[in-house]
Amino acid sequence: IQLLSNVITIPSFATSLGAMIGLGVGIDYALFIVTRYREGTRAGLEPEHATEVALDTAGRAVVFAGFTVVISLLGMFVMNLSFINGLATGAALTVAVTMVASITLLPALLGVAQGRVEKTRWRGLIMAGGAAFAFLGVGIGFPVLGAVGLVVVVGTLILSFFLPGLREETPARAEKPLRETWSYRWSRFVQKRPWPMAIGVSIFLLVLSLPVLGLRLGFGDESTFAEGTTTRDAYELIAEGFGPGTNGPLLLVAETSNADDFQTASSVVAALGEADGVAQALGPIPSDNGEAVQMIVIPTTGPQEAETAELVRTLRAEVIPGAVGDAELDVLVTGSVAASIDFSDYLGSRLPIFFVAVLGLSSLLLMMVFRSLLVPLKAVIMNLLSIGGAYGIVVIVFQWGWGVSLLGTGSGPIEPFLPMMLFAIVFGLSMDYEVFLLSRVKEEYDRSGDPVNSVSDGLAATARVITAAAAIMIVVFGSFVLEDARVIKMFGLGLASAVFLDANLVR
Repeated sequence: IQLLSNVITIPSFATSLGAMIGLGVGIDYALFIVTRYREGTRAGLEPEHATEVALDTAGRAVVFAGFTVVISLLGMFVMNLSFINGLATGAALTVAVTMVASITLLPALLGVAQGRVEKTRWRGLIMAGGAAFAFLGVGIGFPVLGAVGLVVVVGTLILSFFLPGLREETPARAEKPLRETWSYRWSRFVQKRPWPMAIGVSIFLLVLSLPVLGLRLGFGDESTFAEGTTTRDAYELIAEGFGPGTNGPLLLVAETSNADDFQTASSVVAALGEADGVAQALGPIPSDNGEAVQMIVIPTTGPQEAETAELVRTLRAEVIPGAVGDAELDVLVTGSVAASIDFSDYLGSRLPIFFVAVLGLSSLLLMMVFRSLLVPLKAVIMNLLSIGGAYGIVVIVFQWGWGVSLLGTGSGPIEPFLPMMLFAIVFGLSMDYEVFLLSRVKEEYDRSGDPVNSVSDGLAATARVITAAAAIMIVVFGSFVLEDARVIKMFGLGLASAVFLDANLVR
């Protein structure tokens, strides 16, 4: 991504987003393949043969899932913005590299470790915990926690030379037969009550998705910074002393060629001052050469408020044309606030095109993989439910402000590119579980020809690893809520919520 930034425009937070996605899919892919490898070795296969079987089954699912994620991310190119293209390219590249590493580097490491994959020592467990605390302390800027973790790592390593017990292997847990597991019993429970379960979960997710109907796209202003920061304090002082609109004035400009144009501009300023939602209108201020004028409008509301966006549209559609009349003066409304509103409107208008492109391409890929029309249709509906639920949670927290102060930020509109990015990433990650689960179900069906038990066996065989992968990803994504940037907090909460809903309710 760093190298690509010399060629294409890539936003500054693309690396944080890439780390988030790369950790998520990397953990998924590694767990899928290693779990299948361990199944093979426990069934008596030689390590090399077990690796081949793992790649031919879980590895194949990883490749299909990886391509689905890449396709969903590259679907953002339909937005036709270099800023979005940079995000899409960086994220898709991260997933592609991770996918390739999962089917090349990971099998090579399995070949090195072989039987030692099954072995765990107390020393390793304690040191892994200490390392986690050390990294967490560094990540959240809490050096005491990082120092404690480092002491645990070094101390355990030294003590292991004097305490043989730390070098002993932990006893391996005996695996239950597949049809004696809780996952198998749960699958049979659901199969006996298909309609109540399906309807109940769907209603719950639809209710959770209802806040999306009030979704408001826009860029948050400085009032969304954490309380006590100089940025937030300065914003509030200016708003208190001069009015909230002073933090985001509108700039109006026009070219002038004669005295009549300047007189018309004066009439525009007078009309602006009387318009609803305008606290003050200043100007017209001529340029040094007299060929242009600028006017400044101070709204009565802050930059991120819905009333400010409506004011910009009203000025363009009604107030300015009415004041200009038959004159030829072309008055343009600009400035950072107006530009942000225009950007949000543009992205909002193209979101349906993006959704159709991603859903269409992903469905085609699933049709090729499973040779079915029903499977892609079902996958699209289920993924939309989990994504809708995640959208609802983001709106409830960041737009409605429920508990937002606990996250160290403020309420406001949802960043216009966030629904698109969340959709691309979550749809791809949901397809990871979809492909992995259904691949195993199909594998069981090809072997037994029993459609009922193949579903139960497929779920029982994959539930544990999907649950583990989801739990780790929830922690990974949730940790990004600790970042300072509000948009990264949104991504973290949205992704963690989507994975939780998808793994625990949909799958």
